[in-house]
Amino acid sequence: MDGWLIAIIVITTIFICAVVLISILHYRHKQKARIKRKVRGLANNTLEMTPEDFFTMRKTSFGGKGSPSYALTMNFAGVYILFNSTKNMYYVGQGKEVLNRVNSHFTGKGNGDVYADYKYGDKFTIKMIALKNSGFSTLNDLERNTILTYDAFASGYNKTRGNK
Repeated sequence: MDGWLIAIIVITTIFICAVVLISILHYRHKQKARIKRKVRGLANNTLEMTPEDFFTMRKTSFGGKGSPSYALTMNFAGVYILFNSTKNMYYVGQGKEVLNRVNSHFTGKGNGDVYADYKYGDKFTIKMIALKNSGFSTLNDLERNTILTYDAFASGYNKTRGNK
């Protein structure tokens, strides 16, 4: 009788542990899906532009002669999503001054692979997401989740999963 009781306790314990583990995994999967929807929603509510549009916007001045360009007065902290539509690849980055960071990638001072593909004629689009009002508390969190959402590490230009 004691052997049966021990066996029942062991089996019950294993069953309870399995249920708890499955519940945790299910919760984490749903949480990841919710974060991906949130990031895609943020990206879908932002202006998408080509590098040429970006350079035009960057040079624009809204003041009189000698006024600083838009890029100097309206830089913001956030992430940017560079999409190579020719190769179906993403690069996600972050910056305290996003406009400067985006500019660097298309002028040879950022990711070398992105610049090479751009220079040799691949078509790109740019989206930028401000950290402010994004619902994320840090640039690192926003970047990490955006890299995950766009699979930019596994099948894109990103060499890391983002900063910790």
